[in-house]
Amino acid sequence: MERIAVISDIHGNMPALEAVLEDIANRNIDRILCLGDLAGKGPSSAEAVDTIKEYCQVVIKGNWDYYLTEQEGNEVLRWHQKKLGVERLKYMKELPVYIEFYISGKLLRLCHASPNDLMHRVYLSTEQSKRMKLFEATPTLKLEADVVGYGDIHGAYIDSFTGKTLFNVGSVGNPLDITQASYGIIEGHLDDKNEGPLAITLVKVPYDIELAIDQANATDMPEKQEYINELRTAIFRGRKT
Repeated sequence: MERIAVISDIHGNMPALEAVLEDIANRNIDRILCLGDLAGKGPSSAEAVDTIKEYCQVVIKGNWDYYLTEQEGNEVLRWHQKKLGVERLKYMKELPVYIEFYISGKLLRLCHASPNDLMHRVYLSTEQSKRMKLFEATPTLKLEADVVGYGDIHGAYIDSFTGKTLFNVGSVGNPLDITQASYGIIEGHLDDKNEGPLAITLVKVPYDIELAIDQANATDMPEKQEYINELRTAIFRGRKT
């Protein structure tokens, strides 16, 4: 049985990333896949990108990775772009949008938000027809997926419907469900089209939030207070009350 750790949405939060990597190492998991949003929001975009490059076998492009490499003019983007530098931005720009492979007889697809559209946002409460778009055939294998894992929404869950399984690994560095870093573990027979046992586990990891806040406060980054509030409360800054 292969065990694969799946992380997402680091957003430049190094204390959270380090806590998750330590937990993964303690479980003796060697293969780590990242579903994007390496940078932005938090103060340590450059360090997060370098660490992900070192530890992750596959890295997927997230919407923030797209914004940072394709857009200009926004004060927030400019601040993080300057910290990242040319080579890291080039690396992020060239990241793939999805990966898919067989495990225990299931075609499993991993993406940030959607395999065919980085801006297609899906929540647990989203109507089923829109959630099914994540399973649609891609140009790679031209087959519907059986299992899809994604990030983007910063809230972890697992759901099964109409013979499909959809799971979200939550966010390492900017969780918006509870104030702990989140990631997922997939267990099964990798690259095997024969049916076998398949497990998906969601893991919550406590980390030093005050250290992350101190690191943010030591910078002049834009939207610092909004970021700090999200770390302390796990409430999205744009949530309507």
